[in-house]
Amino acid sequence: MANTFSQIYIQYVFAVKGRQNLLQKPWRTEVFKYISGIISNKGQKPIIVNGVSDHVHAFVGLKPDMNISYLIRDIKNNSTGFIKEKEWLKCDFEWQDGYGVFSYSHSAIDKVYKYILNQEQHHKKKTFREEYLSFLKKFEIEYDEKYLFEWIE
Repeated sequence: MANTFSQIYIQYVFAVKGRQNLLQKPWRTEVFKYISGIISNKGQKPIIVNGVSDHVHAFVGLKPDMNISYLIRDIKNNSTGFIKEKEWLKCDFEWQDGYGVFSYSHSAIDKVYKYILNQEQHHKKKTFREEYLSFLKKFEIEYDEKYLFEWIE
């Protein structure tokens, strides 16, 4: 639309069902590249996609006509199919229901990028549960514990 300008930056956080450590290091990067491709093919800007064996962070430049929940639905559905098609696992693969999504200003792009880039080092010090709860607190999101991810510590 003419005369419409936007700068919308969001970070999705989503987990493997049951928080199983199924995103194995030998092929994890290929999954993250595939997820970046899904984001691009939907006309959005993948800034960085990274994570560890049980969850993913996707930082996206979002256009205002893209529905946040539709994009994550497509990311999860298509990446699940990709993982199954590659037959990397002997078991079934699924993402957990739900996700977290957090918005950022343009000035925070570099900081968020570096945070997501260093997920492996970050999770040597902090569990996914601690990380996720800190996002909810930082962004002042009210929640009911029973609706959060399944926590496996």
